[in-house]
This record gives sequence, C-alpha cells and structure tokens, in this order.
Amino acid sequence: MGSDNHYPEETPAHKVTVEGFWMDKYTVTNKDYKKFVDATRYRTVAERPLNPEDYPGATADTLVPGSLVFRKTASKVDLRNISNWWSYIPGACWKHPQGPQSSLEGRWDHPVLHVAWEDVETYAKWAGKQIPTEAEWEFAARGGLEGKIYEWGDQMMPDGKMMANFWIGEFPWQNLQFHGFEKTSPVGFFPPNGYGLYDMTGNVWEWTDDWYEAKHQHDKTKSCCIPVNPRGGNKDKSYDPRQPEIKITRKVLKGGSHLCAQNYCYRFRPAARHAQMIDSGASHIGFRCIVQKHS
Repeated sequence: MGSDNHYPEETPAHKVTVEGFWMDKYTVTNKDYKKFVDATRYRTVAERPLNPEDYPGATADTLVPGSLVFRKTASKVDLRNISNWWSYIPGACWKHPQGPQSSLEGRWDHPVLHVAWEDVETYAKWAGKQIPTEAEWEFAARGGLEGKIYEWGDQMMPDGKMMANFWIGEFPWQNLQFHGFEKTSPVGFFPPNGYGLYDMTGNVWEWTDDWYEAKHQHDKTKSCCIPVNPRGGNKDKSYDPRQPEIKITRKVLKGGSHLCAQNYCYRFRPAARHAQMIDSGASHIGFRCIVQKHS
C-alpha cells in the first residue's frame, strides 16, 4: 500500500492486511442515487441551506445551497490558485451537476456527483453496505497487481490505449480528449481491472471511510502489516497540511478523476490519495460501496 516514489502523502509504502469483502463493480450512478432519493426523500448537503455560524468569514453569495463546479480555462493559468478553475455555483447538486440549468439527461449511467460524506454514508446504510477503508479500496483497485504504478501495470497508455478517464493535455486549459470525454464518462466504458472492477482509476474521486492524515500510519515494529489505526483512522488528527487554517475534518479520497493530469494532480494511481472536507462534494467526486465478509 502507498508509494515512496510520488507524492509525500503516499509514503511510506508498507504492507497491510484486509479482511474479505465484496465491492460494487461500478461507482454509484445517478440512476442508483435517484432510487435512494425517491425511497427516502433524502436531501443532499448541497441542496440544504447553509448555517453562517459553520462558515465564519464566508461571503453572502456563498452561503446558499450549491457546490463546486470545474470550469476549463481559456489559456494557461497559475496552478497555485485553484479558484482559476473551481467556482462555487449556487444550485449545483447531484440533480444539476453543472448548475441549476443543467440536468441528468443522458447522464443516468454516469457517476453521481456533488455528494458529501453524509450523503454517501446515508446511501450506504440504506443499501445495507459500507464505504471501503482506504486499504480496502487500494487493495481492490490494484486488481491483484502489487507494486505497479497503475492498476493495469507500469505504462500509462499501453500500446497507446486509454485505460481510464483522466486528463490528457495540459491542465486546466488543454484537454485533448483522446477517449472522447471532456467530463465524466458512463460507468463501465473502460476495461475492468484484474478483479472485474470498473473505473477504479479516473472518472471520479471516490470517498473512503478513513480520516485523512498527512502520511500513512502503520506499526513499524511488526513484520505483518497491521495498521496503527482501527477502521476509519483517527478523526482528531484529520487535517490537510496544505490548508492548516481550515479546521473541517477530512476523509481520504482515492482513484483520481477525469481532471487528473500528468502536469497537475498526477493521482490517477492506486497509491494516490487526497484530502476532502466532509461537508462538501464537487463535480468530480463520487463513491462506491462494499459488503464486508462478516456482514
């Protein structure tokens, strides 16, 4: 698990054991999520009014229901400023992924987007499932291949073939769309991995049950790979060192998305990980579920 050859938060590479589990073949789709909403009348976090006390310093235009939406830029921009391509769009939510004027027409078999942690946890409980831990997710993503850069091997595009929906070109302005998609793709469009799982790389980031810490925590005194933290990790230590001033706890996202590129966010790899505040989703975040063997 992890990598010593890429981003610091992926270190150290170490062995971990996981119990048996079954994983959803696909990420949860818009069609799947609609069944849940129709059955429960659930309203996602992005659809609810915001409490100003929870967001000190926030401006009035952001204290309305909505979510973050990616906008491709017209030319090269400063990659240190994510506001160049992310915008908080009032009315953006799972039903309106690009904003209030958009719909799910033609996207029912695409991953559901704009889901916060509460939204995915509630869906999983309704479905009688769980959200995978980071270790479970990474084990599944590797598809039986240990130590490889990508879930399919060490070549990004073997024989020139696109194996997943990630960004080809210079992010965030040049998307060559070798695979034909500028945004998300239908689930199952690209080849499955060795375990028969689809889209474990790219398309959308996927929530895991672990609280984010800056590096992997494991017991170096043991030879058999037992993590230091129990399932879910340590909430009290959850923060993003890149944003220490924002105290909202974070979960680990895995898999990368259609926005991950070699020149920025080179995270369409099983070892890669990302911190996500639990109170918000975005137009490139989704999830899938597991059923543990003992369930």
